[in-house]
Order: sequence, then C-alpha cells, then structure tokens
Amino acid sequence: MTLLFADIRGSTALAEKMSAGEFSRLINRFYSVATETLTDSEAWSDRLVGDQVIGIFIPGFAGPDHARLAIQAAQNLIAAMGYGSKDGAWLPVGVGIHTGIAFAGAVGRTGAAIDITALGDNVNVAARLAARAKSGEIMISEAALQAARVKLDPLERRELKLKGKSEAVTAYVLPARRSTSQQEATRQ
Repeated sequence: MTLLFADIRGSTALAEKMSAGEFSRLINRFYSVATETLTDSEAWSDRLVGDQVIGIFIPGFAGPDHARLAIQAAQNLIAAMGYGSKDGAWLPVGVGIHTGIAFAGAVGRTGAAIDITALGDNVNVAARLAARAKSGEIMISEAALQAARVKLDPLERRELKLKGKSEAVTAYVLPARRSTSQQEATRQ
C-alpha cells in the first residue's frame, strides 16, 4: 500500500497568533480540503489528528496504480493549499509518501469503539518523511517513486536518517514551486 501524511508546519505558532475559533476554522478548512482531495484520489482518509491528515492507498481499493495516485493526490493537495498560485499558500503544509507492506484493519476493539487504520514500520516511515518535508514540499520515498513507475523531472535526492530507523532512507523532494500543471507525473 502507499501512505500519504500531510502535516501543517508550525501549527503551534499559528494557534498562538489566532483565537481558538479562528484556529478551529483554519484546521477544519484543512481537513475538508485534504479529505476531499484524498477521497477524489481513491484513498481512505485514515485520520484527522491535530494538524495532520493521513491517506491510505490500498491496492484493493485504489488499484495497482496506488503509488502514482498518492503522488498526484499530494500534488493536488499542495496546489489546493495555494502553493504555485499568485496569492501563495494559505497554510504551510509538508507531505510524506511511502510505499510498503503494512497492516490495514480494525484495531482498538473496546466495547463498541473500533478504528480502521494502518500500522507498521512502513507507516512510520511515511510519517517521518512528512515530518522532514518543508512547507510546500512533497517528500517521496524511493520505494514509492519506484512503485509509481513515473518519470518526474530531476528531483533533489536526500539520504535521511529518520527517527527510530537504523538505516538511512532515500527520498526525493518534489518542491512546491512545481504546480500540478508544471510537473505532471507521466508513465515511463
């Protein structure tokens, strides 16, 4: 499966400058835009947590092009945040994408409450990539890029030491300045 994490940069500082109501409206706008973008891309919107949204692209639902769909969803999400527009971004967001095997299913079966989520090392890698992405960046793991079978213009390559990982992870950066229309993912 392919996992997409979108995370607001500097949300604590943003919240400090706004009233609780204003911040709530901003976060709700982010959730709405992200959820719609992910749903339109055949992803499950896994969680809306604090300042983060998680999308799961499960092959059985999203199809065999799940990694390519995740990259396109990230491009669409960054564009929806205002990156690449003349007015600029209305919210600072970074995105991480990773492809690998993970558990997807029900957890937390206590009483009537259950949650459907993805768990495992590959989920953690996607989250760590999002944490390392700067505002407007899409950080794509080498595994996700290979699974997507896409050719993108030369991307900056980073060898990242991610928290909790014993080995470096290779990732590629798709920066915000490339809008969806300027940087289309095409099949090799």
